[in-house]
Amino acid sequence: MKKSIFALFAATALLLSSCMTTGMGTTPTTNSTGNVLGSVLGAVLSNVLFGGQSGILGSWFYNAPSAAFTTQKTLTNAGGNTTVANMNSSLASNYNAIGINRSNTSFSFLNGNTFTAKVNGIPFNGTYVYNPQNGGITLKTSTETLKGNVMRTQNGMGLMFDANQMVNLLQKEGKVSNPDAVQAVSNLAKSANGARVGFELTK
Repeated sequence: MKKSIFALFAATALLLSSCMTTGMGTTPTTNSTGNVLGSVLGAVLSNVLFGGQSGILGSWFYNAPSAAFTTQKTLTNAGGNTTVANMNSSLASNYNAIGINRSNTSFSFLNGNTFTAKVNGIPFNGTYVYNPQNGGITLKTSTETLKGNVMRTQNGMGLMFDANQMVNLLQKEGKVSNPDAVQAVSNLAKSANGARVGFELTK
């Protein structure tokens, strides 16, 4: 009798586990590396969008590194989610070397398409244009025009750029004086076709 009850319990537990992991196609899978590294819901930029512009409004503060790919094909060709987790791990190391943290790196998107920001403690501001259809965002400052992407993450927002734009953000706006770390971040964005790197931001 006890064996029958145990078998029934085990079968029920297995069924519940299967429903939780495969029955909900939008539920993200995570691993011990990914949990610490940005917690991006999807590794493809257009998969998890905010929708309207109201979703990005407010003040957002650095939480973790963030990486993604422009399409599912480029993600697959690069090695899938494992590659994204490895990129985030390398980004974390280089951001630590630069000194990026929650208190010195933030973005505030306001009504009227203006924004204020600081990266590495250096403040700057300007205007922005957001495309809710594909998550594209253009930040225009007094010296630069930075084109990137935003996407929804488990914790907040991913703000990401290609290699050249990320270098401009760190060096020209953030005045980062660690060229080796900046070059390493750039190399990560160049390491695979369609790769984008940046920050996960939370409110």
